[in-house]
Amino acid sequence: MSTTVVSAPGKVLIAGGYLVLDPAYTGVVVSTSSRFYTIIKDEEGSKGGRVTVRSPQFTDGLWEYDVSVGGDDVEVVQVQEGSIAKPRNKFVQLAIQRTLLLALQLKGAESLKQSISNSLQIYIVGANDFYSQRAALASLNLPRTLESLSKLPAFNPCNVPISQVHKTGLGSSAALITSLVSALLLHTGVVSSAELAKNEPTHDRELVHNAAQYVHCLAQGKVGSGFDVASAVFGSQLYRKFGPAVLEPIMGDTVDGKLLAETLKPENLKWDHEVKPFKLPPGMRLMLADVDAGSDTPSLVGKVLSWRKNNVQEALQIWTAISEANGRLASLLIELSDIHDVDPAAYDTVLSKSAALTKSQWSTAFEESESGEIANVLLKAATATEDIRSGMRQMGTLADVPIEPEEQSRLVDACVALPGVIGGGVPGAGGYDAIWLLVIDNDGPVSSVEGVWQKWTEMSVSPLSASESHERGARVEDLAAVPGLGRAIGNK
Repeated sequence: MSTTVVSAPGKVLIAGGYLVLDPAYTGVVVSTSSRFYTIIKDEEGSKGGRVTVRSPQFTDGLWEYDVSVGGDDVEVVQVQEGSIAKPRNKFVQLAIQRTLLLALQLKGAESLKQSISNSLQIYIVGANDFYSQRAALASLNLPRTLESLSKLPAFNPCNVPISQVHKTGLGSSAALITSLVSALLLHTGVVSSAELAKNEPTHDRELVHNAAQYVHCLAQGKVGSGFDVASAVFGSQLYRKFGPAVLEPIMGDTVDGKLLAETLKPENLKWDHEVKPFKLPPGMRLMLADVDAGSDTPSLVGKVLSWRKNNVQEALQIWTAISEANGRLASLLIELSDIHDVDPAAYDTVLSKSAALTKSQWSTAFEESESGEIANVLLKAATATEDIRSGMRQMGTLADVPIEPEEQSRLVDACVALPGVIGGGVPGAGGYDAIWLLVIDNDGPVSSVEGVWQKWTEMSVSPLSASESHERGARVEDLAAVPGLGRAIGNK
């Protein structure tokens, strides 16, 4: 039995909310250590053409499909046994059908038929951070802390139907689609594990990106910003969206296979997105929390875009100001990384001392010119995060959308006032979903933030264990090397 395993990370958009919908603007996306995993097992000697997909974290996570290859098409039909219709999963079914159709065009019918000559067992599981673990912690009488989260089993069952799960806003659908599409392309020989092992944007990785973007957009019924899929494929980055026209010819319920392959190939110049590698500076940590409210992102986005359309000059002025602050934050964080590379000792000294001081004290705490310059860059980065928040709040007020609700403003304000906290905000499209903080990675700031979260009464705050991913984007995995993964899919 052959096994293919591919993982893809979640994301946090720390700068670029709403603006990333427009190819004229750039977003700062941090990929997370929390990953989705797709495992494909080829059962030798079994009946070919049957694909069974399991998502064992949910009570209704089972779908079976019959796959047939004929001419220039691939048909994927959900198996219905008995009179009760089984729930459908549009994301999974479209991912299988369109990815195998792409494989048919790129590898040929005989190769694809060989790839599915045995039945395929596909397992899809997500790290705990993608879903709220409040109920699990409560059932064990554990407080909502990072330490408590570490005691939960990896890939903890949610024990509810998929429709009832509370997501935390880390981009579960994009990470799921990216891992599934990548695994299918790898299993059918369209891409190679050697090419996916390279972190740079190789031809194979670009093909994975284009295919995953397409499937995700098709399943959602529209061409979105794509930053979540790009992060799942490439890791943390400065992202500029591709023009939506590239996907328009293949967004229908049916599609010509040749047109699909021509559209998705990396050589297609209409794929004009920009992905520039990015990472948080050394000694800094991303902290995330779920605030247990949730927001309807499409609804928020629709209202903001409607406001922008009806108030062109006002919107342009605000978006320009936010974009300038976004760019400053990205440049300053990159500058801090460069400073570390040149003089790590001086950099570490400033960070260590700054961890015990509030932002208002940073500018006066360092007398030597070199340390003062480093502290000044740190302070400028903190100021950029505040400018971004201010612009986003202003846009929310004008569009009558809770981009940064007042309750969350008070929570973020309380956190960024703590020693060693650089900045924070409400990620992505905002709303009652989550908060992010950038802190100096030191026990003092981390403990202080957790203390505020635990004692906060205005909203229920629960930390996420995710940090920035240092493994970049989608990658091939060894099933036995991922703690808890074999147990989660029923391996003994």
